[in-house]
Amino acid sequence: MASDSEEIEYQAIGRNPYKPAYRQETTGPNEEEDDDSEISLQEERGFLVHMSPDVNRSQWNHVDDLDKFFTSVYEYHQRHGFETMVLAETMQLLQFVFIVLFVTYLNWCVNYDELFDNVLHNSTKERITFSDVTYPVGTCIARFNYLTWFLLFLCMLLLIGKSIQMVINFSNYIRTRNFFISALNIDTKDLSNMTWHEVQLRLLEVQKEQQICIHKQELTQLDIYHRILRFKNYLVAMVNKDLLPLKFRLPCIGQHSVLTHGMRFNLDVLLYWSPWSIFINSYTMREDYKNHHKRKQLADQLSTHITILAFLNLLLSPFIFFYQLLYFFFRYADIVKRSPSFLGTRQWANYGRLYLRHFNELDHELNARLSRAYIPSKMYMNSFNSACLTVLAKYIAFFACAPAAVLFVLGILDFRDVTRVEHLVTVASLSGILATVCSSFIADENEVFCPERLMMSILAQIHYMPDHWKGRAHTSHVREEFATLFQYKVVYILEELLSPIFTPVWLMFCLRRKSAQMVDFFRCFTVEVAGVGDVCSFAQMDIKKHGNPQVSYSQ
Repeated sequence: MASDSEEIEYQAIGRNPYKPAYRQETTGPNEEEDDDSEISLQEERGFLVHMSPDVNRSQWNHVDDLDKFFTSVYEYHQRHGFETMVLAETMQLLQFVFIVLFVTYLNWCVNYDELFDNVLHNSTKERITFSDVTYPVGTCIARFNYLTWFLLFLCMLLLIGKSIQMVINFSNYIRTRNFFISALNIDTKDLSNMTWHEVQLRLLEVQKEQQICIHKQELTQLDIYHRILRFKNYLVAMVNKDLLPLKFRLPCIGQHSVLTHGMRFNLDVLLYWSPWSIFINSYTMREDYKNHHKRKQLADQLSTHITILAFLNLLLSPFIFFYQLLYFFFRYADIVKRSPSFLGTRQWANYGRLYLRHFNELDHELNARLSRAYIPSKMYMNSFNSACLTVLAKYIAFFACAPAAVLFVLGILDFRDVTRVEHLVTVASLSGILATVCSSFIADENEVFCPERLMMSILAQIHYMPDHWKGRAHTSHVREEFATLFQYKVVYILEELLSPIFTPVWLMFCLRRKSAQMVDFFRCFTVEVAGVGDVCSFAQMDIKKHGNPQVSYSQ
């Protein structure tokens, strides 16, 4: 249970160009105009132009959930419109069905004894056919055991739930598409050629006409950002305040920061999405969390909710782990086979993306900034080479290439006879993979690296680094800390694979201890903004309140 023995205190670190001609405002004080029924005729260059009435524009007046509405507008633009979004969700559902059916087929419908020639044959056939190694459909279904039927039943329930959610999403996509076409005057074919800034300007103009938000006459870009990024700003603040227990010291590895998709999902459920979440809706925090006197009670409740969530994760962990294993195998097996060095490439870690994220920074803005920092970051990490590892990699690559080269030549001379040798193809494949992996540890002799200059190039894009990194970019300590932000692809895959096992342990023994501090955080760093609701105070960008106290700020 959470302890309240010591309450923590925080030191705070004119004219609308998009209106159609018939939508221009009246000039006379006595003129009245009905936008829903008017049909205007204009004479232009000798012919009449008929403007049809827009009967759908009034439906955007007073949108109830502006957070969801603005988020759907943003996602519609970033995901390139209705057709792309529908196709992506449909294929995602089909992917789930394929994995379930394919794994079931491999487990019960393939005769592996026949496939691996473990049975004696009276026939003289040199090759077996596909029908020889598979069972008929009826025989296959008859071989199902009770566990298989139970798992298929669970998958069917999940499929029904996903299908219902997909239909709901499609209806929301249709509504968003209608808003883009009727209110913003943006057709789907023009969507890819428009920036988010242009869409946002039109959105602000529609507010003046339609009063999407009734709490304010005019919206600002910051209002839209606050609503889209309300919960993400809180997560960024909690990471910056080092409130979430995401750093661990592992044996033989040292300090390592972990934030998997499973951990992030559970945080969202706990804080925002569940019936017991801190927010009663998308824009209002529960009043109890603003009351200092209920700190102990709320901390105990939050600790209980974390415990329940941990047990649910523990109960579902075998199924999630098995599905994750299949998903990553099907997704990356062919890539690793064709390019084994893929596992040695790097990407920005989930923790690094949250650690380096600015307040009020949308996803596409963060992606663009980190993409510009990718090449200098990769060069910086490659500038650290172990001399012993390089020598070892050279000779292992030589030992692996020698048999692979001989088998390649023998295959050219007589491919049919060579491939009949047992496990010969496996040896050749593994030798090639080992040689490729070893070559990735051998540095280019013609490249010259300057870690300090590379770190400055990285800093120009990520905009932040700890003070103790300055002038020490050449040290292994800084390199190891930066590696937690810019990790190997294989590390990312292992983290996600182990996430179903690690997440319930993290919830029970790490996050639960922080329940009192989390209650204090939301009470201390939440402000109510008129027309927007409760937002993280750091997102207000008030440098006088949250800036460095040693620096003076002028008006």
